[in-house]
Amino acid sequence: MMLLRRTASLAVLLATVLPPAVTAPAHAAAADTASCRTTPSAPLDAEQARLSDVRTTALVERAGFGDFVRRFPAALCSVRTPAEAGPLLDSWGEALWQAAVRRAQGQRPGGDLPAGDDRPLYWARLAMTAALARWEPGFPVDRPALRTRFEDASRGLADNAFQTPAGVRRVFISGFDPFGLDAELRRANPSGSAALRLNGRRITLADGSRAEIRAVVLPVRYADFDAGIVERAFAPRLAGGPGAADVITTISQGYPGIFTLEAWAGRARSADPYPDNTGSLSGGTREHPVTAPGLGPGAEFIRTTLPTEAATGSVQSPYPVLLNTAVTEIPAGATGPVDREDGPTPGSRAVEGGGGGYLSNEVAYRSNRLRGELAPRLPGGHLHTPVLTGLPADPGLLTGPEFERNETAITAEVRAVLEHTAAARP
Repeated sequence: MMLLRRTASLAVLLATVLPPAVTAPAHAAAADTASCRTTPSAPLDAEQARLSDVRTTALVERAGFGDFVRRFPAALCSVRTPAEAGPLLDSWGEALWQAAVRRAQGQRPGGDLPAGDDRPLYWARLAMTAALARWEPGFPVDRPALRTRFEDASRGLADNAFQTPAGVRRVFISGFDPFGLDAELRRANPSGSAALRLNGRRITLADGSRAEIRAVVLPVRYADFDAGIVERAFAPRLAGGPGAADVITTISQGYPGIFTLEAWAGRARSADPYPDNTGSLSGGTREHPVTAPGLGPGAEFIRTTLPTEAATGSVQSPYPVLLNTAVTEIPAGATGPVDREDGPTPGSRAVEGGGGGYLSNEVAYRSNRLRGELAPRLPGGHLHTPVLTGLPADPGLLTGPEFERNETAITAEVRAVLEHTAAARP
């Protein structure tokens, strides 16, 4: 199990083009190109720079999302004032999110990629943020703030509230973008696929009750975590009232061949030299863990409150589901890291949670720290999926039967785990 935890730390998203019920917004007409231009030489970050690979365009086009990317620059040029820019970015982001959800759930067929593939949303969003970087309006705009609005909307953080009647459980989950793309550009992330396939769905839980699932897909970027994207995503679902969740579960891709429910989330970042999707490092290592900027007060380790035994005792196919109790800590009075299979000891400092010292561990810590602050009675925890394998050996092939079978099997088992861990406890 310790070897598996290390792996998680180091390895581990027009009628024929646009969906009939979810289209690109109608801001793209009649742009005043005389007062608006684009700068092809505008600097792009390391994540956006991967768009130069033609396979990223193919992933967008083969899902039917190409018109979002093509029409977006003209939509930006239709903006006449700074006040118009924010709502436009909101509407385009929400439209892209809804199109991806509908496609993943088979409500909007498009292209020849599998419906549940999370990669087209990732690359379409990234191409649109590159267009935003190149946009030069004839007036000043807060470009970082506009990108945040677009990112939030296109990830499910906006206009994605529960629609449940009384008596239906509310389950809120998060997934992640693909990552590790410098090693393999075609990678997908089954946690992002599960989020798209399950968002807005009504399911029957193991106890026979009904539940609605709402989801977000988070970036694999330290800067976004520093800026509070996890808290923005989860706070509305933890603050009480009709929009509040009954259960929260963060999900990420983890270990080869198994699902793990993580018993402990650690406060520290310690995954360097493994970078995020922009090539940035956290500044923390096993020997010198660091605390994320802006992270509110909390314990060094937070224990899951999900009924883990409900899943580990019932869901074991096609992948085993295990409870992972391992952590890495610096014991009280010590200076070096110690790996432990049975959880942390009193007074220790966190180095790694069960999910390592990377962003999968951090999303679990941040969401459950907030849960403890706003809704301490709420069940919450983290689920690691198996690593998605099966891409064809030919790097020019974007998908294949084994890859598609594995993705479908993993996302189906995510649902099965949620059906057990989200059921009301007596």
